[in-house]
Parts: sequence; C-alpha cells; structure tokens
Amino acid sequence: MCNRYESPTEREIERAWRVGRDQPNRWWDEIVAPRRQGAFIRSARGGQDRASTGARELVAGQWGLIPWFAKEPKLPYSTNNARSEELSQKASYKLPWARGQRCIIPASSFDEPNWESGHNVWWRFWREDGDPWGLAGLWNTWTDKATGEVHESYTMILGGSHVT
Repeated sequence: MCNRYESPTEREIERAWRVGRDQPNRWWDEIVAPRRQGAFIRSARGGQDRASTGARELVAGQWGLIPWFAKEPKLPYSTNNARSEELSQKASYKLPWARGQRCIIPASSFDEPNWESGHNVWWRFWREDGDPWGLAGLWNTWTDKATGEVHESYTMILGGSHVT
C-alpha cells in the first residue's frame, strides 16, 4: 500500500491535465505522506453547467479521506488507501463512491516499502518518460461542526488483490 509519494509541481500538473488552481494561496507538500496536504483533480463544483462541460479543478487537501461521520479531522485509523473491492461497503468510502466523487491524484513517483531484507527499504516507482501520472482516488469535503472550518480530503484507490 502506498504510504508516500512525490507530487508534481503546479506547472507540471497544469501542463499534463490543463488545470490550475483557482485559489493562488493554496499549496501542498512536495513529498506527501498520510495526513499531509496533497493536490488532487476533481470535476469542477459550482453548478450543473460547470460539471456538465467536463470542467475540472485543482484542489489541495489532506491525504486521508475524512468521512462525513468523523468527529474531528484527525482520525484514529488510516484512510489514505482504499481497496477497490471495498469501496461500496466500507463506511468511510461508500458515500463518496455512490456520489461519484472520483478524483485524479497527480504523482511524479510513489514509494512502496520492501521488507525482504528484514528492514524497510523504500522502492520508488516513476514513469520512464518522466511525466507525472494520475492515480485513482476518491475525495470528500468535511465541515467541522464546532468551527465551521471546511476540510478537503482524498484517498488513493488500490486495485484488488487476491492471494492464491
């Protein structure tokens, strides 16, 4: 399961997906780890017209989806990775999945732990041509009931795996 990835620059994201930020003061981390700020691309919000034209927006949010029922944005369990076969059943993901809140997570590379030696050695994966790639994700917007603060968040969708 992915627990660290490198985010492309804003310029690389704009070039690859033809989308930029609407809010110039937002930023995300270059190396993204769970609960850190990362960039993601979703269908534009703000009315049926924008969504129906295929308009997209670049958003910064927490990597680790905050579900609607959360009491606070810092969860006691991990939601940075969601298994594809569990999206429609798991409480944290089923509402965003049913609503079609899919997103693209731009990444220059991602790291996977390898424990073959008995110690964690990070393996880094990237595209051979050096371009960023888009990882599948789900997003959610959560509002703190006490403060009214709005939190954007997302999770990475992992393909199904079957042990034989």
